[in-house]
Parts: sequence; C-alpha cells; structure tokens
Amino acid sequence: MPKAIYETIYKDLKQKIETDVFAYQELLPSENTLIQTYGCSRNTLRRAVGRLVTDGYVQTMQGKGVRNIYQPISQTAFTIGEIESFRESAIRNGHHPHTSVLLFTEFAVNRKQAQSTGFPVGTEIYYIQRLHYLDDIPLILNHNYFLKEATPGLTKEIAENSIYQYLEDTLQMTIVNSKRIMTVEKMTQIDEKYLNMNAEDYNCMAVVSSQTYNSDGVMFEYTQSRHRPDYFRFYDNAVRRSV
Repeated sequence: MPKAIYETIYKDLKQKIETDVFAYQELLPSENTLIQTYGCSRNTLRRAVGRLVTDGYVQTMQGKGVRNIYQPISQTAFTIGEIESFRESAIRNGHHPHTSVLLFTEFAVNRKQAQSTGFPVGTEIYYIQRLHYLDDIPLILNHNYFLKEATPGLTKEIAENSIYQYLEDTLQMTIVNSKRIMTVEKMTQIDEKYLNMNAEDYNCMAVVSSQTYNSDGVMFEYTQSRHRPDYFRFYDNAVRRSV
C-alpha cells in the first residue's frame, strides 16, 4: 500500500527540523510556500503539520505561523506514542548506535512462553537476544520473539542492522501498532553481565514489554527490552484538550 502524501511531507519536515534546516524557535516557511514546495492541498499540509504538533516538533500560532520547538535530548529517548527502533531513536537524538546479536535461534513456543508473549503454544518463532549500544555504552538488552511465518528470511546479519527496515523495505510489511507495558523488575545476572552494571549500585531494571501488530492484524513480534535505569527515558508530548 503506497504511503499517504501527508506522511511523506511529515517525514521531510521532521527531518529538516531535526537537522537544523529549520532552526529552533524559528518559523517554518509559510503555509502557501510549503503547499507550493510539496505540490499538495492545504488539507494535506495541515494534516502533516498537525502530526508534527502532536509529536512536539512544532507549535502553531494564530496569525503568525508555525514555530519549531524541537530540541534534541542528550540521552536517547523513545517516544511513547510512536513505534520507533533503537537505531531511529539514537540517530534522531544525534547519537551513534550499534547492535550486537548475542543469540539467534528458532523454536516452537511452549506453554510458559505463550503466557508471557501472547503467541499460541506451538508457534514457530525466531528468538533473538540483542545488546544495543549508544556511543559505545551498552544500554538495552532486548529479548525479541518474531513470528517466523510473518518474518521469513530473518537473519543474524539483518538483526545486527535493522529488523524493521528489513520488514518494511524488503518484505513490504506495514507496522501498525504496539501495546506496551512498562515495569520495574529485579536485575538478573544476564543484565549485570551485558549491561556492565554493578549490583551494589543498581538492583532493578526498567523493562518495556511490547506486542506489535501489522496491517493484517497479526501480532508478529513480542519484545522485552531491559534498560539500564540511569539511561532510561521515554518521551511523550502531552496536549491539553479543550473541554
């Protein structure tokens, strides 16, 4: 399915904001100028700008225009309202990501795994343990479960680069939504080993568990991300609605 025009405009404006083509606190080009630039309708442009407002990139000001209010975050921060990979988050915040695959295997889901992941017993999955580094600091230990039927051809090499890029660009999958639960859990020996944490300083982890669905309504991924608490940050842009 071709992507909507407004999404292309949104991504281009977002990229220009993040790379200082449009500087912080400056006004974006006028609405008429942007309509001419993108060759789109007024409603399409306003839909793209509205998404930037929701994401906290810009603020519309009556009679003045649209102001850039985006500021990069010193530590990597995932957005609550969007599905964003570690690599995308790191690059967005001006950092250098690196991923190491600790384990790549395949198996059928057992009863215990079915209870925690949501996959039915007997489902064939790829199981991947990945360690995500930010500027050479190990920050996140991921336990990934991918539905084999929905993600054919997945390899260790792909997992070291970008699984979502492979799913979207090669398999033409449309990733739609993700249900997330954030908890605080006791640190395990595996956490301590790979994340270079001292149990005397930290005895807990920030844990994000997610079930992610494609456009066919199929849950193709369950992931448990275990974050170092000193670097853990999820970002949201809250908007107060008129009563």
